[in-house]
Amino acid sequence: MAETIQPHILVVDDDPDIRTLLTDYFTENELRVSTADTGTAMSAILRESAIDLIVLDLRLAGESGMSIARALRSESAIPIIMLTGIQDEADRVMGLELGADDYLTKPFSPRELLARVRTILRRAKSASTARARDGQVRAFRFADFELNLRTRRLATKDGARIELTNGEFNLLAALLALPQQVLTRDQLIEASRVYDNEVYDRAIDVQILRLRRKIEPDCSQPRYIVTERGIGYSFDAPVETVY
Repeated sequence: MAETIQPHILVVDDDPDIRTLLTDYFTENELRVSTADTGTAMSAILRESAIDLIVLDLRLAGESGMSIARALRSESAIPIIMLTGIQDEADRVMGLELGADDYLTKPFSPRELLARVRTILRRAKSASTARARDGQVRAFRFADFELNLRTRRLATKDGARIELTNGEFNLLAALLALPQQVLTRDQLIEASRVYDNEVYDRAIDVQILRLRRKIEPDCSQPRYIVTERGIGYSFDAPVETVY
């Protein structure tokens, strides 16, 4: 049975009760959640993690949610759902004009917010092919792992970092970019050049062994990086591409 890859939602709100409420509710509904109470904390999370969608309160204490939304949209296509007050019609209109994908007024129903999150995630996924052609891939996810191409880090879904050499990173990124495909050693070397030309034919087998030790539950029976005898290797697990 294919493993479920959970989308990663970032909730930015200075109200701890709302952060707790949404963390619990989203987690119960098979979403991964990070939270931030300031724009600075949000930026730190974005530097380290590939986020699928941001739920952003436009009324953060001492900060302009509108300015945060404007900065986000100027440098990223991450979907944004704004949380606004009932009377904040001007903010809603401006936020949508800045490129926010949807809004919800406080107080809100977590169930309705979840429905909007899922709708936007489906819409974003359907548009992923065109962005892939533009080289906008931010990360790959498989099983309990996320490989962030911007920070060149491999981490578990719980945030534990797994150290990779440059060669291991390049090789894993090349495999994840072409899942379910049998790749020869020459093809792996060529694909790795997209990330950094540090993979060599004589080192591939050694680096595959090291990667298996870091990600496979049982190296003697690999589930992810599979040997195709006489040909090369394939990545034999579902992979999600994050843009």
